[in-house]
Amino acid sequence: MTLATPILHTARLRLRPFTDADADPLFALHSNPYVMRYWDSPPWTERARAERFIAMCRKMAHEGTGARVAIDRASDGAFVGWCVLTGWNPEYRSASLGYCLDEAMWGHGYATEAAHALLRWAFDTLDLNRVQAETDTRNTASARVLEKIGFMREGTLREDCVVNGEVSDSWVFGLIRREWRPAAAPTGSAAASPAPVTKSEP
Repeated sequence: MTLATPILHTARLRLRPFTDADADPLFALHSNPYVMRYWDSPPWTERARAERFIAMCRKMAHEGTGARVAIDRASDGAFVGWCVLTGWNPEYRSASLGYCLDEAMWGHGYATEAAHALLRWAFDTLDLNRVQAETDTRNTASARVLEKIGFMREGTLREDCVVNGEVSDSWVFGLIRREWRPAAAPTGSAAASPAPVTKSEP
């Protein structure tokens, strides 16, 4: 079953399917060691990774397992980053949330705004009951972003990642449908450095 990747609009952002033209800004994003410092794999070193990433986004939509959207700033079309709902399980009515933003876009509330928009679409379209997210325990900025949109911290995965010999823990967050507040669409300033939420890449 396919799942059409949505086109969504917020006060300041446009969320849309990836195109081949996104390969360069996507590679710039994922090759930045500072942005990727809490990721579960090293920064990219070859542009071909971006092309494979875009192909995987299309495969996800074709297989109906989730939706990954590119985020543009509405005022000038600048590439902000991406947001994803993956691992959609229609039987359990569950999925996982993740996002990654360009370093220049941190501190403006874009992560919160984009994630809220994608969650609104997912709860309405996919009839979700639960959404899960994971973040490195050192990434307190992303933890605050999740809490702003209603997620609750549920536990810790101890030493669940090892990247270049560095061991790290993850916090697990959950959002239940009955706790979801769709009317509370956030805009404005967010935490100073919302790095990638999830520590995994499909």
